[in-house]
Amino acid sequence: MSTESKPVMLGLIQAKADSDPATNLQATLAKVEQAAANGANIVCTQELFATEYFCQSEHHDNFRLAETIPGDTTEAFQSLAKRCGIVIIVSLFEKRSAGVYHNSAAVIDADGSLLG
Repeated sequence: MSTESKPVMLGLIQAKADSDPATNLQATLAKVEQAAANGANIVCTQELFATEYFCQSEHHDNFRLAETIPGDTTEAFQSLAKRCGIVIIVSLFEKRSAGVYHNSAAVIDADGSLLG
């Protein structure tokens, strides 16, 4: 049994967010895929990648931007993780239940499974 370790390459995504979450999702999926093509084994999105960063103050209008985990966004990243064979850490504004919101990170394994 070999004790030699393999190097791990991290990909960190940082980009200007648009006001449209769907546009940000597609752009970030493409950036994650590019990082994987460049050899990244683990890719992490920027904080709250799907929206413009709004956490400096609380505005109730922003609650409409929250999404569930699992949900459409995590499913898109699960598919990409499986296709590319990489781990993806996705930062989302999560709606856990009525009135309960979190700035969360979903961890998706290289087989596409949602780890938490």
